[in-house]
Amino acid sequence: MTETRRDITIAAIDGKMPKIHPTAFIAPGCRIIGDVEIGPDVSIWYNCVIRGDVNRIVIGARTNIQDGSVVHCDGPSGGSPGGYPSIIGDDVLIGHMAMIHGCVLEDRAFVGLGATVLNGCVVESDGMLAAGAMLTSGKRIEARQLWIGTPAKYVRDLDDAAIAQNQLGVAQYVENGRNHAKALGPRD
Repeated sequence: MTETRRDITIAAIDGKMPKIHPTAFIAPGCRIIGDVEIGPDVSIWYNCVIRGDVNRIVIGARTNIQDGSVVHCDGPSGGSPGGYPSIIGDDVLIGHMAMIHGCVLEDRAFVGLGATVLNGCVVESDGMLAAGAMLTSGKRIEARQLWIGTPAKYVRDLDDAAIAQNQLGVAQYVENGRNHAKALGPRD
């Protein structure tokens, strides 16, 4: 089954249809495929691809995935019988043109513009991957750490002001998503 609304594609794969909370904002140009669950007040911005065709993708409440980003996963293989789902927690900020692949982003994680997070990685709560950085397979950014570069490396811990600024960004994106949804009208 495929559904196209306002140039949004929501499609089932292998009988698994995306589950999208009614308060989520899905911008025109998005493609949401397969075993995907999108929570309340999430915003998926223009021209994002969320493709749960070989494993599952979960996106928690109030998370935003900004324009042009891709979220994918990896299926089971010899080295990884469960594969690598993409599990994204609540209140996560994902910058424009980011690549999220088979990883875990815990609550309040931050992935900067154009950054890449690869299979088996974890970004713990309040951890941050800087713009343009690449977190190579299996790496872990611990809580409140900032990593930069390609490949990404730890540079320092984030202070309370930086954490508060990130959470302000989450609230602003929830409100901005509501404004865009109102301006564009119903998805149906």
